[in-house]
Amino acid sequence: MEHNKATTKRYFHIIGLVMIVFFVISFITNILNSIIVDVKGSFDLSLTLTGLLPFTFFIAYGIMSIPAGFLSERFSEKTLLSVSFLVMAIASMGFALTPQYSVFSITLFILGCCMAVLQVIINPMLRVAGGEEHFAFNSVLAQLVFGSASFLSPYLYKYLVNKEEVSNDMIADMLRGWVPEDLPWASLYIVFAGISLLLFFYVFFTKYPKFEKTEEERAGDKSSYWDLLKNKWTILYFIGMFCYVGTEQGVGNWISQFLYEYHGLDPQTTGADTVSYFWAMLTVGCLLGLLLLKFMDSRKLLILATSITIVCLILALTGSSQMALIGFPMVGFFISVMYSIIVSLALNSVKEHHGSLSGILCTGIAGGAVIPFMVGGLGEMLTLKSGMFFLILPLAFILSIGFWAKPLVNNKTISLKKEQ
Repeated sequence: MEHNKATTKRYFHIIGLVMIVFFVISFITNILNSIIVDVKGSFDLSLTLTGLLPFTFFIAYGIMSIPAGFLSERFSEKTLLSVSFLVMAIASMGFALTPQYSVFSITLFILGCCMAVLQVIINPMLRVAGGEEHFAFNSVLAQLVFGSASFLSPYLYKYLVNKEEVSNDMIADMLRGWVPEDLPWASLYIVFAGISLLLFFYVFFTKYPKFEKTEEERAGDKSSYWDLLKNKWTILYFIGMFCYVGTEQGVGNWISQFLYEYHGLDPQTTGADTVSYFWAMLTVGCLLGLLLLKFMDSRKLLILATSITIVCLILALTGSSQMALIGFPMVGFFISVMYSIIVSLALNSVKEHHGSLSGILCTGIAGGAVIPFMVGGLGEMLTLKSGMFFLILPLAFILSIGFWAKPLVNNKTISLKKEQ
């Protein structure tokens, strides 16, 4: 008994590390939503070239997800974490010192590759460090940490960019001093470089428990991927994941530009705040969704949430500025349940090779590259509003999942009716 107590205690530093990694992944990933208008102005970009930035980041995620699984079978967690953080630090600092569009694109691609590696490593680490019986709770906690980072990142952006508010702030002035005066947002990447370097040293000097991966966490061999790709459910749920991440990023990425273009709202204040609320509502919705899944069939909840999302999006795009300021965060609130429902329905619809299936589903994160890029391209040819209306198509596919999904196992719900 005493031995178990010590073992649990020894791994708390690993749980802490995993939570920090979740925070950093979210912080760096979703800062792009806040700075996109500034980047567009700084480099004098078209909507298509602006849309290419999240494309380079998320396409790296898509390309790297399955190879990251194979890497995790060959190398230790310590090695992969250390290398990822060191590469992130070098890439971020490289951009801060030479802030050009081409360098920024390469930096985003490298960061995306590192994020994919981190995502593959941290879930198995969390399961072992916190104990399998606490894994569900710790996963929800990780989602909260992830969401809070997305909520906070726009505030760091505001802190570094708004000179009037922090005119006598030594830290902000010093960070801005490293980058050209007309690119204050680039100083964010000095902060990211510093955080990544600190984490590199922390990871390097930390002891790790040895553990066996479960079947779900194992990358699987090539034959398992081919078996899955012949299964129509794998393809359908991959498209579902592609559509979800594409919608999430398609809204998040273009909120600030939309509010600026159609309602004249300042991207450095109101725009950044609205992006922050979008992610905050996504986090709150995630918690409510977990509760509702105890009382509702996941397919019915998916149909309900997606239908309301479509209505909120239409109101945000066609209504007054006030309606847009409320509508976009509400979209975040209602799409929040989609990710976990799509993943659980996918895993419950396929009998084996769950580890490989997770890798294929993670590749669907590439939707975060393609769909915002398509919104930008359509915005270029027509209008940004028309481009954002395109997001109804991926939402329609997600809605359809609720009707055609046939899981082998349904989510366990609590009946409120008294037993007769």
